[in-house]
Amino acid sequence: MRKLLSFSLLFCGYIFIGCDNKVEQDKTTLTENRPGQSGVQDDLSQKNVVQVAAGSKDHTTLVAAVKAASLVDALSNAGPFTVFAPTNAAFDKLPAGTVDGLLKPEKKDDLADILQYHVSLGVFKTENFTDGQVIGQVNGGNITITKKDGKYIVNGTAVIIASIPASNGMVHVIDGVLLPPANK
Repeated sequence: MRKLLSFSLLFCGYIFIGCDNKVEQDKTTLTENRPGQSGVQDDLSQKNVVQVAAGSKDHTTLVAAVKAASLVDALSNAGPFTVFAPTNAAFDKLPAGTVDGLLKPEKKDDLADILQYHVSLGVFKTENFTDGQVIGQVNGGNITITKKDGKYIVNGTAVIIASIPASNGMVHVIDGVLLPPANK
């Protein structure tokens, strides 16, 4: 009887050690080469705000800026976010050299500030906008929505030309770049 009990305990010990080793191997496999939220592959669900912009030929400058500012993972998270997404043509309206200058590594903080001025926490749909509505932005600044001739305008300069729902919020395509005020 003692031999059977000893054998059983020894056998259980080997199984326990073997299982514990397997768990450690699984933990290693899960953490190796693990991408951020932006690396999650899902071709069936609705696209998030970053994927919406990345899928648009009119937003290549915005996507390059989001990457340069290291904001891809943050904007790929659950949100919800409302992104006011300037088109390439909107960036082209800026003084020559502005975009290239902001894409330099030493300007990363300035670029992030400008991009975060284009993002609100929450989902703001055009049908719920009111004339004169003030919306807080991620960078701590505020934007103002006005309505004129049936169009919604951000900060009196950028017209919302399209709105696209995303899995983690809303993308409003705008025809101008929003620049945060000097003193927020």
